[in-house]
Amino acid sequence: MTIPTTTRAAVLTEHGQPLTLQDLPLPAEVPPGAALVRIAVSTLCGTDIEIWEGRMTFPGMLPMVLGHEMVGEIVALGEGTVDALGRPLHVGDRIGWSESTCGECYGCVVLREPVHCSRRGYGFLQRSDVPPFATAGLSEYAYVTPGAAKLLLPDAVKDTWASMAGCAAKTVLRAFERGGRIRPGSTVVVQGSGALGIFATAVAKIAGAGRVITVGAPAARLELAARFGADAVVDFREGPVVAQVMELTDGHGADHVFDFAGAPSVGPDAVGMAAARGTVVIVGSTGPVGDAFPVSALMGKELTMVGSLNGDIADYARSIDFFQAFADRYPWDALFSAPVGLAQASEKIANMHHLDEVKAVIDPRL
Repeated sequence: MTIPTTTRAAVLTEHGQPLTLQDLPLPAEVPPGAALVRIAVSTLCGTDIEIWEGRMTFPGMLPMVLGHEMVGEIVALGEGTVDALGRPLHVGDRIGWSESTCGECYGCVVLREPVHCSRRGYGFLQRSDVPPFATAGLSEYAYVTPGAAKLLLPDAVKDTWASMAGCAAKTVLRAFERGGRIRPGSTVVVQGSGALGIFATAVAKIAGAGRVITVGAPAARLELAARFGADAVVDFREGPVVAQVMELTDGHGADHVFDFAGAPSVGPDAVGMAAARGTVVIVGSTGPVGDAFPVSALMGKELTMVGSLNGDIADYARSIDFFQAFADRYPWDALFSAPVGLAQASEKIANMHHLDEVKAVIDPRL
C-alpha cells in the first residue's frame, strides 16, 4: 500500500472548546524501532477529559491530539522493529503500545520501574505543530516512536478491550498489585464509578473479595457497577459516604479502599471508612490539593497507605492476559459506547464530562 504522508486528526487547541479537525504531517521515513499505524479504535480515558477541561495542564502543551488508549494496524515499519516481548512485527499486525521510556535513567535502570522514567513520553502530550506531530489516538494514523513499548495483540481480545488495557485496565491491575493481596472474603470499597472504578469492582470480585462496595454517581453508573460485581453501591449525593459504608459493614469498615475518583474528599473518606489494619490505595487523585485528614488516624488504625501511578508495559501485557482469561466473566462490552468518527469526538468528550457515558469509542475510519 502507499504510505500516507498526512493524517486527519482531532486537535485540542483550547481547553474546554470543541476539537478542530486538521491535517497533520507524518514522518517521511520510519526509523528502526518505530512504526506507522492506522488507528482502529481509540477509547477515551478520564485523563483525556481532565486535559480537555484544563484541570490537567501546563504551559505550552497546546495544540495537541488527545487519546492514549488505542489499537491500530501497522502500515509501515522500521527495520528490526519488534514488540516488547521480542516478537517480530510485520505490516498488517495489530498492536497496542505504551508510553516511551529511555532505558537509561535512575527510574529505568536502578528502580527498574518504567513509570518512573524521567523522560517518560506520552503520545498524547506531543504538540501537534512540531515533529512528529501525530502520536496519539484521535487521529487516522499515528507514529509510534522507537522508545514506545509495543505489544502484538492476540485475536481473541477485541479492539475496545485492548484499547482500554492501554491505560484504564493496566492502571487498575497495577493498583491491585501495589495494594497487596485481597484476602478471600475481605471487604473492598471502590471509590469512583467511572470506567476504572467499574473495572476495579470486577477485578476485586475476581480476586476473591467477599463483598465489594462501589461509591459514586450517577445512578446509571452505580447500576452498571452492580452488573460488574458490586454487592452494594453508595451514592455520595445521598449523605456522608463514610457513614453509609460503616452502616453497610456493621461498623467495621473496609479491609481495602481503592481511590479511582480523585475528588478532594477522597483522602479523608478513604481513611474514615477503612477498617483497622486496612489498606488504602490512592490512584485517581491527580489534582494538586485534597481535603486534609489527621495523620494520627493512620497510626490509630495501623493503616497502610499506598500510591499507585498508572502502569507500564508489564501491566499492559497482564491486562491483555486478563481479558483473555476472563472474557466471559463480565459483560465488558457494556462499558463502551457505540463507536463514532473523529468529527463526533468533541460530542463524546462533552458526554463523558457530564458523566453521560462511561467509555466513549472513537473509530477514525468512520
